[in-house]
Amino acid sequence: MFVQGCRHNLGMPATQEIAPPQVRWDLSALFASPEDPRIAASWKTAHERADLFAEKYRGKIDSADLTAKTLSEAIFELETLIQDAGKPVNYAHLLFSCDTGDPKIGSFMQSQMEMSTELSVKLMFFELELQAAPAEVIDRLLDDPDLRTYRHYIEVARAFSPHRLTEAEEIILEEVANTGCRAWVRLSEEVTSNHVFKLHVPGSDEIEELSEPEVLDRLRHPDREMRQAAADAFTAGLKELERVLVFTYNTLTGDKKLEDRLRKYPYPEHSRHLSNELDKETVDLVIGMCRDNYSLVSRFYEVKRGILGLPELTHIDRYAPLFESEEPIEWERAKAICLESFGAFSPTLEAKAAEFFDEGWIDAEPRPGKRGGAFCSYNTPDTHPVVFLSYMNKMDNVMTLAHELGHGVHASLSREQSYLNFHGTLPLAELASTFAEMLVFERVVAEASPKDRLALYAEKIEGIFATVFRQAALFRFEQRCHNERREEGEISPERFGEMWHEEIQAMFGSSVKLGDQHRIWWSYISHFFAVPFYVYAYSFGELLVLSLYQMAKEQGPAFAPRYEALLRLGGSRSPEALMATVDVDLKSREFWQGGFDAMEKLVAEFERLWAEYSGR
Repeated sequence: MFVQGCRHNLGMPATQEIAPPQVRWDLSALFASPEDPRIAASWKTAHERADLFAEKYRGKIDSADLTAKTLSEAIFELETLIQDAGKPVNYAHLLFSCDTGDPKIGSFMQSQMEMSTELSVKLMFFELELQAAPAEVIDRLLDDPDLRTYRHYIEVARAFSPHRLTEAEEIILEEVANTGCRAWVRLSEEVTSNHVFKLHVPGSDEIEELSEPEVLDRLRHPDREMRQAAADAFTAGLKELERVLVFTYNTLTGDKKLEDRLRKYPYPEHSRHLSNELDKETVDLVIGMCRDNYSLVSRFYEVKRGILGLPELTHIDRYAPLFESEEPIEWERAKAICLESFGAFSPTLEAKAAEFFDEGWIDAEPRPGKRGGAFCSYNTPDTHPVVFLSYMNKMDNVMTLAHELGHGVHASLSREQSYLNFHGTLPLAELASTFAEMLVFERVVAEASPKDRLALYAEKIEGIFATVFRQAALFRFEQRCHNERREEGEISPERFGEMWHEEIQAMFGSSVKLGDQHRIWWSYISHFFAVPFYVYAYSFGELLVLSLYQMAKEQGPAFAPRYEALLRLGGSRSPEALMATVDVDLKSREFWQGGFDAMEKLVAEFERLWAEYSGR
């Protein structure tokens, strides 16, 4: 399943007068139910096709006699096969996201992953032969018109050539993954999604039993005592899971250490850089610039401390609202805000986003067992993407909806590409989602009162900081964890907490004092477990869009068609080539600094708004 834009909602609790929307997605474009006979039939057909594919092409790709026509036909057959075979697995993951506590769904998902592994084993030879083929043979074929569609796929596959193993070794790794690393990831998701966090309601003997998203909601409550109670409940709950989560993460970092050694990756994040089609120098440039600009974080939170009237800010105050109340935003209004904001920029974006509401492509209802966060699953070009979130009637949820709809629009426009060119790399995958948030933010701010405008700027800045600086800090934490696991062995809970505390505290400087409770909060972040080093993609995406958005404003209506054309390209080119279509150089320090300059302008405007509001 191709998932983009997983976000951790930290909104205020839903206002009780307005119930959350009873909006559930329609997955019938995939299958009707886990018992749908089409699932078994699709696997049967896929295996028959895989057997014929292997019979036809094994030994023909790593050959001096390889022709462009043979390679093109082989890739086309493979592409259509894996597109169809991916649907049962996508479907199972989507069902599991909605109900992680149902053992039948968990069992169904496991069975689909195992079926997928059986198929992957049969097809594994192709990419291995493509990687092993002599450079002179492949280079001679790449410019042939027959391979124009698949040139980028071939180049990306061959980038992993130095790290391939033998077919027998690759088969073993794939077959043990379902009871190895993938099982550990599933365990971490199940225990956190289904854990009950017990919150002692301040001023009473009442104990609320909350899910992870619900207890995180309380960290934005206007009452500081409630925020402290939420932090207490969250910390206590994670402490109950600590032994499992620490052992799980140690196991997963150890598993990656082993695989990286076998594949001869020189450092832990190297495979992620290859997948993202970014070199180490570019990533280090951006992450280093994030650290160099941490002072913006301190500058903002010093102002926020003054607004809140607190002697100091702690980990329970980071997401505190500036004012006592916030008007609830029911689902239909959120829908209108997003669609109108998209439409003001591009009728195409509005039309594509409207499909998600009209066709039932969104699951927004909060309910027990539903995993936290939000995402967009691209699915396949011949079906349609879907959006997942838990909407609780707050402005923060509106921004999350806009973010995931941005992903959805990107996925919808990318459906013009074939399956192998459908998925963009992670850093650019956040482009459309972050751009969508900016469209919604500017529209809402323009219509807001001075008081609400101040609050909206605070929320937006905090969101950008969480996406740029916090994700950069998370990346540095991951680097330290993986390196220490390799050099020192298993890591203690205390040491995890120490590294986490150091990296996040460095981001805040002296503006926020993170308490000891915060030291265990690393353990709920699913990206660490499921997709190592994913997090820096958020920093890239946000900074890229902050600069790109300024470009859009400067160019006016002429920019929208260029932007749409960029989204339609999907993942058919490298990130550098894709961004070159809108005149962006990813290796330019000046370009990236533009993102930080845009942040500085937001902070300056926030300071100005507060001075104006407080001086009335």
